[in-house]
Amino acid sequence: MITVNRTRDYHLHYPIDLMTEFTVCESLSHVRSPYMAALERPIPYGTLVGNALRNYGILVPGCSLCEIGGGYGTLMHGFLEAYASVVRRVCMVDLSPFLLKKQRTVLERWAHLVTFIHADAMEMVPALSQVDCFILNEMVGDLDTYRDCDVGNLPQEVSELIDRYSLAIPSHGTFHFNYGALRLLEGLCERGIPAFIVEHSSDPIIPDDMTYLHRDLVADGFPREIQLRGHSEFTIRFAHLVKVAEYWGRKVVTGSLIDLVGLKRTPDMRFIFMARACATERHEVIFELLDHIREYRWLIAM
Repeated sequence: MITVNRTRDYHLHYPIDLMTEFTVCESLSHVRSPYMAALERPIPYGTLVGNALRNYGILVPGCSLCEIGGGYGTLMHGFLEAYASVVRRVCMVDLSPFLLKKQRTVLERWAHLVTFIHADAMEMVPALSQVDCFILNEMVGDLDTYRDCDVGNLPQEVSELIDRYSLAIPSHGTFHFNYGALRLLEGLCERGIPAFIVEHSSDPIIPDDMTYLHRDLVADGFPREIQLRGHSEFTIRFAHLVKVAEYWGRKVVTGSLIDLVGLKRTPDMRFIFMARACATERHEVIFELLDHIREYRWLIAM
């Protein structure tokens, strides 16, 4: 039976605690985090995102940014610590009043730059103007997702997206479909606004020099459900995101988040992961980070 996973009510009314779920953004939010032991250089995650946008020519003097679903505001905190002098304006859009309150506190130092908007991204994006880049970090998996789509009897709105963008689907049986993520990216691409996206991927990219991370990785290319406290989210089929962006003439670059954050390539890292060697706190945090980050991808549509 086809159902739609929606998290709107959860984000509107639930006092969200991101510490109950693993996020790369929070784990690498500051240089004092124990997870920094896994990186070549201890750089806050938000700064690393800024570096990527700068390297691809998106972050330029006087630019205006919008982060949708900014969590506790730690990505933007790290971003502005490094690049506040470059940015003209930042808009934080979130469906959760609880998280917006957190963001105001965390970003108080840059109150002159940052505007906070309580809104649904799907409704707000068409109304936003003078935005040079959208940041969608670990949030598109929360958008509406069709569960258990029957290949032989697809909902009309799903079938229309599949046909429009020539999206690959299984030859038989059922699958989950990232409807909301595709529609949000579609809206951004239609307006010609660059977007930076990070999320759990159902088609991850494992670097050639870290093939050991394939061990026990469940990823058949199509989204899977991740059950969390009070709600579920879904992994994202990045191949579908690429097809949507390319249809609208966007240039697309994508890769493993492992490479973007600069994960160490050492025998010690391989040993910890393969042996599940968690005899020390350092081993525990490195194993946890490896086990999660291997599934993450990033994408820029510009």
